[in-house]
Amino acid sequence: MQKKILWFALILMMASTIQVKAQYSKQDSTYRKYFIGSTLFMIANVVADNNPPGMVYLNLGYRITGKDVISIEFKTWKYAWPIGIPYGKSFEAEGEGFPGYIREHGVSLNYQRFLWKHLFAQVDVMPAWQSFVNDNGNKIDNGFQIFNTYSIGYHIKLFKDRLFFQPSIAMTHRPYQSTMPDSFKQVDDRWSKFFFGQPGLHFGYNFW
Repeated sequence: MQKKILWFALILMMASTIQVKAQYSKQDSTYRKYFIGSTLFMIANVVADNNPPGMVYLNLGYRITGKDVISIEFKTWKYAWPIGIPYGKSFEAEGEGFPGYIREHGVSLNYQRFLWKHLFAQVDVMPAWQSFVNDNGNKIDNGFQIFNTYSIGYHIKLFKDRLFFQPSIAMTHRPYQSTMPDSFKQVDDRWSKFFFGQPGLHFGYNFW
């Protein structure tokens, strides 16, 4: 599933850059301070696959200045492979997954800074509460982790800045993970707490 979404993300990123020069022939003198958004990765919920993420994602944000943005995100999803598996032959490979899956509910606090025109950097810090579910569909334990995301992306304005699209690329990091059930821990310990090359496909609606 993630491989399909990755290709979809790369195609959208390349398509969006075609319009960049025409989109910003002038600098805007005003900007809307509040926005609500989500991610196109929720499309994966309806893609025929044996690993649907069951994702729900809501982002609420405030533009402090034209360059500084803060937001809060409410997320839930599930995954059946360690997050640290890099792209390659082990990525979502048979025999590399958990004996079940992890369902997470997280609240992410984000800071975004525009570096040059519409190029931005963003840091997300997310505490996440976990449920460990075995192959029989039974919850066997609870957990908690801190999950950070460090992104570089591009802000694309649409329909006179009512809508926006933000393709990005990120590194993720888990600085803290509570004790996992042993059967999950044995699988997770084989991989890094970092992941490089995570695509992002955020979109939103600006108001007020």
